[in-house]
Amino acid sequence: MTRKYLNEEEIRCLLQTISNKVGSERDYCMVCIAFLHGLRVSELTSLMLEDYDPLSKKLSIKRLKGGFSTCHPLLLEEDAVLQLWLIQRKLNSGSHLPWLFLTRQGGKMTRQRFYQILRKYGHVAGLPLSIHPHMLRHSCGYSLAERGIDTRLIQDYLGHRNIRHTVLYTASNAQRFKNIWSDKNNVKTIFTLTSCF
Repeated sequence: MTRKYLNEEEIRCLLQTISNKVGSERDYCMVCIAFLHGLRVSELTSLMLEDYDPLSKKLSIKRLKGGFSTCHPLLLEEDAVLQLWLIQRKLNSGSHLPWLFLTRQGGKMTRQRFYQILRKYGHVAGLPLSIHPHMLRHSCGYSLAERGIDTRLIQDYLGHRNIRHTVLYTASNAQRFKNIWSDKNNVKTIFTLTSCF
């Protein structure tokens, strides 16, 4: 079965590839924000300038599909990347428009255009799969699960109304079983019994 997400190493590789291109602040910022906040492509392209609060370093996330809208804090590095893009954005012919991300021609970034941009970078990065924007959302969910984040917190973070959608990420996380036999006395007792055979 084809994997529907990128692991953290592949995300790093993708971002490194983007950063190697001159004038890629917007593209780097979009991929970074889409991954770190588990955004659907329409949520990403619908972000407005007013959704970003530079003082509190927070981003207002308006979820689609009836999801819970929330406010997410930005990582320091992420905020720095966003600031770099905003400097570039001021030079853009469409800088008066309300959307956070604009095309090079100054219009609103479309879902299709972001798909093309992402696919191109994935190809240049030599990633083992053909990537699309929704993979960044899945990558976020799996990454949080691998870090041991509580399922309910992931549910809220991704804006899922139904936890069944979140369990997809945590059910396949082998890391959650790591300490299941951490009580050394129980393990010792089991191995003492088995050593009799």
